[in-house]
Amino acid sequence: MPAAHAFALGAAARVAFPRASRRPRTPARVSSSDDASPPPPPARKGNPGELRLLGDSDLMISEICLGTMTFGKQNTERDAHAQLSYAVDAGVNFIDTAEMYPVPTEAATQGKTDEYIGTWLRSRRREDVVLATKVSGRSDRITWLPRGDNETPRVKRKHIMESVEHSLSRLQVDHIDLLQIHWPDRYVSLFGASPYDVANVNDDDVPFEEQLRAFDDLIRQGKVRHLGVSNETSWGVCEFARIAATSGMPKLVSIQNSYSLLTRGAFETDLAEVCSPSNANVGLLAYSPLAGGALTGKYLGESPPEGARFTMFPGYMERFNKSATREATAEYARVAGEYGLSPAALALAFVRSRWFVTSTIIGATSMEQLGENIDAFNVEMTQECLDDIDAVYKKYKDPAMS
Repeated sequence: MPAAHAFALGAAARVAFPRASRRPRTPARVSSSDDASPPPPPARKGNPGELRLLGDSDLMISEICLGTMTFGKQNTERDAHAQLSYAVDAGVNFIDTAEMYPVPTEAATQGKTDEYIGTWLRSRRREDVVLATKVSGRSDRITWLPRGDNETPRVKRKHIMESVEHSLSRLQVDHIDLLQIHWPDRYVSLFGASPYDVANVNDDDVPFEEQLRAFDDLIRQGKVRHLGVSNETSWGVCEFARIAATSGMPKLVSIQNSYSLLTRGAFETDLAEVCSPSNANVGLLAYSPLAGGALTGKYLGESPPEGARFTMFPGYMERFNKSATREATAEYARVAGEYGLSPAALALAFVRSRWFVTSTIIGATSMEQLGENIDAFNVEMTQECLDDIDAVYKKYKDPAMS
């Protein structure tokens, strides 16, 4: 690792926001081998390298997953290799990519993320890394994904097979550990869109059975080990689970959905019940735990920082940068400051503390950001801190979804 990228991971970064003086706070605890006192319930002990079983699979994954969607757009190949090596050396064994990456997606850069991961993997033992990727869902906008029939992507058998072959080639591997459907083939309300409206339902959705049968064949061929979904609903998880149980085809082991201080309710209610170990046993891979970077607090000033995602790509993830979300973010930043944490550390430690989160997907555009994000998983949140977070949530309930 270049000397400029080498730095020690110490206590959680201190935030620049002033502390409130209305009453003293019990600080959020930082894990230490010299600290013999037991962690306060209900938060889990932080350990970036802790391995957990993903759903009903045989995949043991780290509680941190390295997200890679900036590789090839905001990050060069050299940057990508440095991030991958740093994360793995810190105990992260789980890497997530997608055929459409980097994001925002466009024809000129599509697939570069996979290519950068592939060249890095040449110097690593394949068996030491759990590699996840995603086949794109239905889209009339992404016309440049490699599909032999020149159709726009769908989640039908032929497209799933083609997607996997191209991913394997770019990644330079012979199998994918976790193949996920990036978003459903059918109409669903996603990414802060209007509420579900039956008038938008398509009449040609690819049947769940066809999708599962394609995955079953890929698993039998040894090209894929397990199946997951992303941006999925309770209905979708239940249907996949029902059909798998009655047909003997593979079951879902994971769901990759947005979950953060700004986007909680969609998972915490019925999806948490559906995916719980006693029901479908589908592990949550929480993406956008920092709400596209909004929860770092860096967009709260009058002038947004140059080079930041929302600055470079106007309109991108704008649901995380509108008035209500900015107000909520400022409140969470205040809470973070009262406990001696950076806003990012508070946001990441909160997501990690949830019982239904198997792994949290983090991403960064700099080594400094990556180090701070990994370090946040050493934070153990006190019940007092969690109570203060909930007080803000009651005031600003899922502002990114309104």
